Amino acid sequence: MRESQLSVRDAQAPLRALYKTSPETARVTDHARTRDTAPGDPFHGVVEPAPGHGATLPVGVHRAIGGPHDAPTPGDILCAALAACQDSALRMVANLLGVELESVEVEVSGEVDVRGTMAVDRSVPVGFRSMRCAARVRAKAGTSPELIEKLRVGAERCCVVLQTLRAGVPVETAFEAQPPA
Repeated sequence: MRESQLSVRDAQAPLRALYKTSPETARVTDHARTRDTAPGDPFHGVVEPAPGHGATLPVGVHRAIGGPHDAPTPGDILCAALAACQDSALRMVANLLGVELESVEVEVSGEVDVRGTMAVDRSVPVGFRSMRCAARVRAKAGTSPELIEKLRVGAERCCVVLQTLRAGVPVETAFEAQPPA
């Protein structure tokens, strides 16, 4: 399908109608899981986003906590999730607004003080202290600044990962220790 034939409005119209009449159908659940590849290797693993789709991603440990940092770290993957979501949001909102984009690039970085995760200083929180998300778009010549601002606001508003990070979300954890084989 050619780019000019892609329409977010057309793709979403039946979904919007469905969600208005049956709001419960709008609830979706995303998934990821790790794959048991080498349980004796403390520095490497494999994550499978959207199990069943066949995509896997190697995962490594950051050099700042003793790993070789020879594969994306979980922090890199979190940054990638935000970059991918913001990129998608920009493209979809641009399509809805009729803004022709010539280029889109999103760069995300996050800052962590690893003393917390390594229990070097228990007063240091574990987790990202800050994140930065920089989006660079180039719209077709003649696009009004007002429309570009609508694009920015709309894309930020509907970016699920951005809004989740900003608001926080309850996370339940479970741990099951199985007996040795």
